[in-house]
Amino acid sequence: MPRNVEELVALLNLETPEDDADGHQHFTGLPGTTVLQRTYGGQVLGQALMGAARTVPADRAVHSLHAYFLRAATTGASIDYRVAPVRDGRSFSAREVTATQDTRVCFMMSASFHADESGLDHAETSPQDLDPPEECPTLVEEMNRRFGPSPIWNEFDCLDVRFAGDSSTAGPNENRGRPKAWMRVWVKAAGTLPDRGEHHLSEAILAYLSDLTLLSVSALPHEVKFLSTSLQTASVSHSMWFHRPCQGDRWLLYDMESPNAHGSLGFSVGRLFQDGQLIASCAQEGLVRLTEDRAILT
Repeated sequence: MPRNVEELVALLNLETPEDDADGHQHFTGLPGTTVLQRTYGGQVLGQALMGAARTVPADRAVHSLHAYFLRAATTGASIDYRVAPVRDGRSFSAREVTATQDTRVCFMMSASFHADESGLDHAETSPQDLDPPEECPTLVEEMNRRFGPSPIWNEFDCLDVRFAGDSSTAGPNENRGRPKAWMRVWVKAAGTLPDRGEHHLSEAILAYLSDLTLLSVSALPHEVKFLSTSLQTASVSHSMWFHRPCQGDRWLLYDMESPNAHGSLGFSVGRLFQDGQLIASCAQEGLVRLTEDRAILT
């Protein structure tokens, strides 16, 4: 995976598109170096969004995406993203993205883009009384403490992720009025993004990081390790709504909770805040299938 911001930007900066006979544009997403057994879902989300964004008018920003992970993408091969221009209206543009690897479809996404307009404006406020990110342990430090050192924890060094608490560490007052499964992290790109006068890069980085911790929240109420042979896990579907512009290299608070797990599927929702404002909302359902090797937490 990208070791720094420069590699993250390069990963999301797809190769020059080619048109096919049906009028679709094709973009190539290069693989990243990784110790993971399959391509990280956030990488596919971010690359697909960048491809779709490059086909819409410059004044339109993504406001929603809905994606399905159909099969695991291998880590050593590039991915072809075919973008279909579904519609361009006066203020909205719709695109469909199909990702294939070795001629097999592995991912599909619908995305909608919208020209900025004035109108009604309200939003939930950011959770209060949190330690600032500089005073929170890094996610690597927290994972080392809970599970021991592993090269997997450094897969996302292109992001600065700080652990701000979860329901397994909360006291009774902190958990009152909230689902039992929740987690909060501070997150941003681990460096300064290039100023290219475009908003799509920050939006793609939000999509990239949104998949990092969201599904794991569904395992918190249960005596089972999320990252172990006791669970088979994978993202299945992922939706995002982008409410306001943001900067991907400034601190975001990712507030996540899981209201449901059933039938080997975990469901989690998340909200991303910047400067106290609600920037984006996410919802994800993923596989959380128990295996015969059930490593119970002690």
